[in-house]
Amino acid sequence: MTAAENTHRRLQAAAGAMATTAVQRMEDELPWYRALPAEERSWVGMVAHAGIAAFIAWHAEPHELPPIAADVFGTAPRELARSITLQHTLDLVRTTVDVVEKTVPTLADPPEQPELLAAVLTYSREVAFACAQVYAQAAETRGAWDARLESLVIDAVLRAEADDSLRSRVSALGWDDVKDIVVIAGNAPRGAATETVDAIRRVALRIGAEALAAVQGRRLIAILGNVADPMSVAADLADLWGDGPVVVGPLVPHVFAAGRSARAAQSGFTAAAAWPSAPRPCHADELLAERALGGDQRARRQLTDRVSDALKVRASARDTVTAFLECNSLEATARALFVHPNTVRYRLGKFEEDSGFDITGARDAFAVRLGMMYAALPGTPDRR
Repeated sequence: MTAAENTHRRLQAAAGAMATTAVQRMEDELPWYRALPAEERSWVGMVAHAGIAAFIAWHAEPHELPPIAADVFGTAPRELARSITLQHTLDLVRTTVDVVEKTVPTLADPPEQPELLAAVLTYSREVAFACAQVYAQAAETRGAWDARLESLVIDAVLRAEADDSLRSRVSALGWDDVKDIVVIAGNAPRGAATETVDAIRRVALRIGAEALAAVQGRRLIAILGNVADPMSVAADLADLWGDGPVVVGPLVPHVFAAGRSARAAQSGFTAAAAWPSAPRPCHADELLAERALGGDQRARRQLTDRVSDALKVRASARDTVTAFLECNSLEATARALFVHPNTVRYRLGKFEEDSGFDITGARDAFAVRLGMMYAALPGTPDRR
């Protein structure tokens, strides 16, 4: 029997003892291993045994490396990759290799020891690469699944389908506890959709927000969670959209109410063409007049209610606002009402506090006039 054959025979005889020692080392030195359930610890032990057995088999025929991922990691169920991280797997490989290296001097004659140590290092390198490949493939599969799930959630939000299927998908994405939701709509930029979506996630993470995003046709939709100031967050993200308006829906408490924010954002995006100088980003409520004219019944109700409610707060509000819209100046309004111009200015200031509209500006004056016209017309939709 040659020295190499003698060394291989000793390796085969020591395989069980090396695997047992490796498992005991993990038990003593690796807290994460001790914390695993008994079944999963046994799976890890199977991987250690398989790794040593595969090395010994390769040592007999070292001309080609075997398919390590199948020979070593194929002994454990796929569920194990969900229980231990890549770092934990590398701890397992490192511990097992260390045990084998320390056992080599007792297994090989001195002339054979350098060759056996080199074989251990070569094989351990291949095992490490195989680890990376196993986890990379798992991450790609999980990423593709998450992307499909994310698209389904966004589709459901855009259709306002807050049903059980949405609830289960939201739970799978980890969005159960995400609060303060806002939806942003705009044109998608040129280039790969995945790069755009990844960029939104990165920026959202940097500013402390959660993000779901998808490119649908030529439109880029983002659902953002944990948002304290929607317009500030939208300003941080606006450059990631393509040319044209970027419209921000209202803040809602949770993702199951996000359909309301999505409807407003999409309606505002469509209506923004009627306001070429709209700011970017623009809140959907700033486009109430354009949305109402475009047929958005919710926007029409909101505009009508906002104007009508403000006109009811103070006794002089309706007369003052009506007169100013007709006269279009403080002095002419004051003469028409037989009051001082400062009185008109004061009353208009109070109306602005109550309604949010400054009718000394042409745009807000148009919105208020439109709201008053809708309120006066028969068939104005009731509040809901």
